[in-house]
Amino acid sequence: MRKRQAKKRPLLPDPKFNDQLVTRFVNMMMWDGKKSIAFKIFYDAMDIVEEKKQDDEKTALELWKDALSNVMPHVEVKSRRVGGATFQIPSQIRPDRKISIAMKWLIGYSRKRNEKTMSAKLAAEILAAAKEEGAAVKKRVDTHKMAEANKAFSHFRF
Repeated sequence: MRKRQAKKRPLLPDPKFNDQLVTRFVNMMMWDGKKSIAFKIFYDAMDIVEEKKQDDEKTALELWKDALSNVMPHVEVKSRRVGGATFQIPSQIRPDRKISIAMKWLIGYSRKRNEKTMSAKLAAEILAAAKEEGAAVKKRVDTHKMAEANKAFSHFRF
């Protein structure tokens, strides 16, 4: 490598929960640099989660963190060409990437839901993921199955 690794910029914690993970999530959800709108969507979603949740001992933020950890994959498959054939090779994911993937899936599958507003969609997906159901969790299960099915090719790892 000729160039240096880009250094990680520090993220400011969000105003309401004082949590850097929330800021990271909002940054991922944001479109066209409209951060205040993205924050409003997230906070509205948290309010909806607070209303709809079943167990009273957990806050909306804890439910969101549970949802994220339920969506987080531990292995993924990478395509690798070996002698003219392409193999799907399972590999471990580093912790930083796990969180990124989980956030992307949660946001992506929220956007595909049928509720009216984005905050309602996000809240519904968070509640579903916290209960180990919903499209984002299904994606994680499918990814794990794919890695399991291709375990035989793990000796081709880079």
